[in-house]
Amino acid sequence: MSSSSLPTFAAPTFADVQAAARRLEGVTLRTPLLENARVNAMLGGQLFIKAECLQRTGSFKLRGAYNFLASMSEADRKKGAVGWSSGNHAQGLAEAGRLLGVKTTIVMPADAPALKIANTRASGAEIVLHDRVKDSREEIGLGIAKKTGATVVPPYDHAWILTGQGTAGLEIVEQAKAAGVTLDAVAAPCSGGGLSTGIALAVKGLSPTTTVHAGEPAGFDDLARSLSAGSKQTNAKLSGSICDALLAPTPGDVTFPLALKLLGPGLVVTDDEVLDAMEVAFREFKIVVEPGGAVALAAALTGKLPVKGRAVAVVCSGGNVDHATFARALARRPQ
Repeated sequence: MSSSSLPTFAAPTFADVQAAARRLEGVTLRTPLLENARVNAMLGGQLFIKAECLQRTGSFKLRGAYNFLASMSEADRKKGAVGWSSGNHAQGLAEAGRLLGVKTTIVMPADAPALKIANTRASGAEIVLHDRVKDSREEIGLGIAKKTGATVVPPYDHAWILTGQGTAGLEIVEQAKAAGVTLDAVAAPCSGGGLSTGIALAVKGLSPTTTVHAGEPAGFDDLARSLSAGSKQTNAKLSGSICDALLAPTPGDVTFPLALKLLGPGLVVTDDEVLDAMEVAFREFKIVVEPGGAVALAAALTGKLPVKGRAVAVVCSGGNVDHATFARALARRPQ
């Protein structure tokens, strides 16, 4: 595999998600699907939370990163891997590398939460910091790959990544069916679209009538606007939301065609609505959710993703939040 480019794949399929699930068996956790009677009564329907904040490394990202490294040849694994991330992909890739004995180098923004940087370093990765606004993380990462021969492991825009993330979708449908529920809708946070499109592949494969949606922060809703326009749109800003994990500038080349085919209309929420959702997640579901991980929950709680008279599952995709931000969320007045 070339260090500076990735092989061309056929469009990812449901069978690819199933294959990823087999690779991840015994590695990733089957995180719980949570329900709360008080929240259901408030919303007038059934709301389930897929608690990926309880996944190893504190987010869903280990699923895709491990699937990617496990799919590489042994020769390529020996040359190492390089990635770029605001934090959760960094931690997932670093831990996948530790588990598989692959040397990893991660390009991270200097303003990423300190907890995410520390956790990434703790898994043995070498970290290269950059300026989110002035520098191109892709150029830095590709330069490292060219110099070292390492394989680039992108945060979302690759078949191995998104099919690994999609294993969470398999679990959602299976867990709901075990509870006697056929879901009307599933929603997941979205940055570049790896999680939402991977989950859509899985959900549609098991439950074709279930709609799947991507949630984004206001001002960084490039996927929602792209779905509406039918072509890729770009965010005007690169920073400025509390949802630090969801600031990709435009949908991915691999993920967007899948999004057009599989996703329903996008869901857009404000930072205040995200903070409220984090507070509800802690108070009612007893889980810690980071801002980017709470956007789909925020959409359900605000009615942007209707729950009344329906069964809806949302992914709380990560829980790697710094103390100050979490304290800010907990200070919100309960709704």
